Amino acid sequence: MTELKRELSRFDMTMIAIGSTIGSGIFLTPALIARTLPSPSWIIGIWLIGGVMALTGALTFAELAGMMPGAGGVYVYLNEAYGPLAGFLYGWAYFLVCNTGGIAALSLAFATYLGHFIPLSPAGLRITAIAGLLLVTALNVRGVKIAGMFSDVFTLLKLSGIGFLIVAGIGWGTNRQIDFSAPLDLKGGTLGGALSVAMVGVLWSYGGWQHASYAAGEARNPRRTIPFAMVTGAIVVVAVYVLTNLSYMLLLPVAAMGASPRLASDAMQTILGPAGGGLIAAVIFISTFGTTGIYTLTAPRIYFAMARDGLFFRKVAEIHPRFHTPAFAIMIQSAWAIILILFWGTFESLISYVVFTDWIFFALAATGVFVLRRKRAPAERPYRTPGYPLTPLVFIIISIWFVGNTLLNRPEEAWAGIVFLALGVPVFFFWNGKRGSPEQDQRSQ
Repeated sequence: MTELKRELSRFDMTMIAIGSTIGSGIFLTPALIARTLPSPSWIIGIWLIGGVMALTGALTFAELAGMMPGAGGVYVYLNEAYGPLAGFLYGWAYFLVCNTGGIAALSLAFATYLGHFIPLSPAGLRITAIAGLLLVTALNVRGVKIAGMFSDVFTLLKLSGIGFLIVAGIGWGTNRQIDFSAPLDLKGGTLGGALSVAMVGVLWSYGGWQHASYAAGEARNPRRTIPFAMVTGAIVVVAVYVLTNLSYMLLLPVAAMGASPRLASDAMQTILGPAGGGLIAAVIFISTFGTTGIYTLTAPRIYFAMARDGLFFRKVAEIHPRFHTPAFAIMIQSAWAIILILFWGTFESLISYVVFTDWIFFALAATGVFVLRRKRAPAERPYRTPGYPLTPLVFIIISIWFVGNTLLNRPEEAWAGIVFLALGVPVFFFWNGKRGSPEQDQRSQ
């Protein structure tokens, strides 16, 4: 029987955790934060709060990853803690909207920034996005080691580019009079409302470290590799994000940061002139293209696990006999992402409506640490969450706050996401019924 190959090293998995988190957010979100919270101390503070979220989440999920090191990550944790419906709904949202929508958005982003160097028409933009996606799909089908090498190279390149921006700001930034004691002027708005808007951008930028868990079935020594990768990845990302925002403030005043439509480019142009804009365009292209490749690598392992459990098309559970990858799972994900690219104007709002459901599942998965310590008390746990129960509680509380705040302040988006999840319930019972049928049992033997 063909099996997945355990070829991803600790370094590979750490690069996946970092590379799947750092996409376009750190280049786009800081301008929104500076407009919403126009104070140096509040800007750094909100990124540190997001960092606490990422780190407590990684520390919590690390226990689950060490305990259940199979392919699928969060899907597996939800299944084990709450039963197959919870896991299926996570996979349902991830396949139809969350991850494929993210891939479509990232593909259009890298094509847009490539357009800085090669002029592209609207049709050319979509063709370039699809061509790039097909390239990374082929690499991922060819073998997980090749995909891991792609992740390593592009994550190191993006870290190098961001590192240059950080060094440039700290070394040559001319805005040396940053007043961290300056009061926060909300211009008539409320602090709660401002924090709500800011946290949406921050949490979007910090999302992604959990992708390392999806490919656990192909990691060497996964019980230790996956926890290390997620925690180390979260620490590196927090440091990068805080230092990058400090660099922005050293290159531009806070007011100019908030007014800039292209903050990273405008910041670099203060010391490098027009060449700075080209450099940042290249870094963003590398960052978004690399993240597209990582998303194409990791999430298909969720659909693979679902199909293996009888909750998706059987063919999705097949492993390529030569390349030892879930080739069909990778290809159907990319096929759906291409459809989203082609009809992006139609689906763009839908994606923003349901992405918040990610945090419902993150809160449930983190709560699963408490559930499984009772339900599976004797299970081997090579890694235990430090600071338990406080560490998971911090992550759960922030997640619940974010979900509740979205319900109050963005009810249209929240209810669209909830309705979308509800539509997955009858689909689950359809698949579950097939799984329990005599015909299905006979095919699975």
